Amino acid sequence: MHRKRLLSRVFVLFCFLIKLIYCLIDSCFLVQMTRGHLWKSWDIFVSRSTRQELTGLNTAHVLLVFQSTYDRCPLELVRCIKHILYTEQRLVREATNSNSPVGGMMDSMSQKYQQINQAFEELRLLTQDTENDLRKLQHNQEYFIIQYQESMRIQAQLASLATLPPADRQLREPALLSKKNTVEAWLTREANTLQKYRLDLAEKHQKTLQLLRKQQTIILDDELIQWKRRQQLAGNGGPPEGGLDILQSCTWRLFFYFSSVNNLLFHVIQLLSHSNCHSSIHSTFIIEKQPPQVLKTQTKFAATVRLLVGGKLNVHMNPPQVKATIISEQQAKALLKNENTRNDSSGEILNNNCVMEYHQTTGTLSAHFRNMSLKRIKRSDRRGAESVTEEKFTILFESQFSVGSNELVFQVKTLSLPVVVIVHGSQDNNATATVLWDNAFAEPGRVPFLVPDKVLWPQLCEVINMKYKAEVQSNRGLSEENLVFLAQKAFSSSSNNPDDYRSMTMTWSQFNRESLPGRNFTFWQWFDGVMELTKKHLKPHWNDGAILGFVNKQQAQDMLMSKPNGTFLLRFSDSEIGGITIAWVAENPNKAGERMVWNLMPYTTKDFTIRSLADRISDLNHLLFLYPDRPKDEVFSKYYTPILILDIELND
Repeated sequence: MHRKRLLSRVFVLFCFLIKLIYCLIDSCFLVQMTRGHLWKSWDIFVSRSTRQELTGLNTAHVLLVFQSTYDRCPLELVRCIKHILYTEQRLVREATNSNSPVGGMMDSMSQKYQQINQAFEELRLLTQDTENDLRKLQHNQEYFIIQYQESMRIQAQLASLATLPPADRQLREPALLSKKNTVEAWLTREANTLQKYRLDLAEKHQKTLQLLRKQQTIILDDELIQWKRRQQLAGNGGPPEGGLDILQSCTWRLFFYFSSVNNLLFHVIQLLSHSNCHSSIHSTFIIEKQPPQVLKTQTKFAATVRLLVGGKLNVHMNPPQVKATIISEQQAKALLKNENTRNDSSGEILNNNCVMEYHQTTGTLSAHFRNMSLKRIKRSDRRGAESVTEEKFTILFESQFSVGSNELVFQVKTLSLPVVVIVHGSQDNNATATVLWDNAFAEPGRVPFLVPDKVLWPQLCEVINMKYKAEVQSNRGLSEENLVFLAQKAFSSSSNNPDDYRSMTMTWSQFNRESLPGRNFTFWQWFDGVMELTKKHLKPHWNDGAILGFVNKQQAQDMLMSKPNGTFLLRFSDSEIGGITIAWVAENPNKAGERMVWNLMPYTTKDFTIRSLADRISDLNHLLFLYPDRPKDEVFSKYYTPILILDIELND
């Protein structure tokens, strides 16, 4: 036993040392490249050729760098290794889970980043080739200048012959003229050669810039926008948007591969002098953790912003401050048109300033707003039937920082996803509807915060199914029969054919402005009530398939009349928000030989806080079989509250 434990510990130590070696190599290489600042842990996108270069590093130098980096802060080494192991385990876990959306997304992203890495390798080789040509051109140009100066010296000597006697002039002039002609002929040929070199070099520079712009488009205009879109859909219950570490690495490499290894900062500044790179820096100012999209006044909330290239540009040497301001939809439109809105805001946020912090382990520069609070809100004039829970705001985050010795100053800003401000909890469900519709149907690059007024029913089905599974935290989503039931409710239809609804559209007004026929609530308010009830009290029964739920009264009657007495089913109430009722078939006590379907008054959250659904079903002895034919105890007994039996000693 002791031997097995010892071997286990040796194996763990061996694995740790392997990780440490990789950490050493990465750390030392990037300490050289970025003057003492660690890159992200275990960058999986470093090219093979770069890895080969790393293995050739001088061992003594590696040890010196390692010692200087971690000698005074050994805990930083522990944090670095911990982060590496955690990241590796998370990536492996997500990648091997092929059945999950995250696993499929990881496969897709892996292929994309492999292509990005190949393009970076091409860019590296092209830049290296260009640098070699540039050195050759500089050498030839220096020699050309020397020969040009020699030509000027010969010209001066020829001019000085005029002061000599004719005999001396005739003796020396032919040789000088011959030398002059030779040098000038060489200069003419070399000038043409240098011009060709310049044109070739310009062509390579152009090719490099084209490839760089292509990478910029892929990373900033495609991948980053897709990440933001995933972040938005995650607000509706979609898969997690994923971390920013890989994108951060890619954005930095946009600058790294364009720069010189020996003088990184100088070449980065040269790169930044291009106008298109100003927008690139602006694009890397990201909201990593969005503020809540339903924002209640006088309530604390948090958010995190991150500058993806900040750590690599040494911005943290003079940490910038980030300010958060709430602005209206109209102010957001004006901001994107570059109209002056600096002093405009639509409310007052407390604790809205935060200094960006640098995390050496991950190489991230971010600002964590932990205790913001919306003190007051200033609403605009509403349009038509628009309610306060349809009015959209956004949190504007802005900052300013310099690069190098203040050679360049950047002002960056970014807008949060739209937020709806409420002052009371009763407004939450309507505000959530506004956010849900916006997150689902917003187009990238839209004018704030335009969304279509109507969408196809299948599109909405996908959205509410995603939201339902996320809220209930269940893998059991809405079936096709459930969606047909919802379509019947939304469109006041009696058709049971799913194809009849595929081309139908639902407007925002039908979704959450107009009440359902004969009711005093909207479609969304009814559906949101179902989600809340299921999430709080019915989740295990929904996951077990014990709740049919989305069945109307007539359907329930048709289903039960063909079953034995005592058969029952559970369906969501049509008449009450957040209610579930029990329908069962039994004899009609007023008419012998006749059977009928009975419906209990709906149970709500208030009822289930007193006694659970399973216990209530246990109490009703006339309920025997859960539809279609499962004994009720078989389904619900595991959820019954145990009966405490007290032994009472009777004293005579």
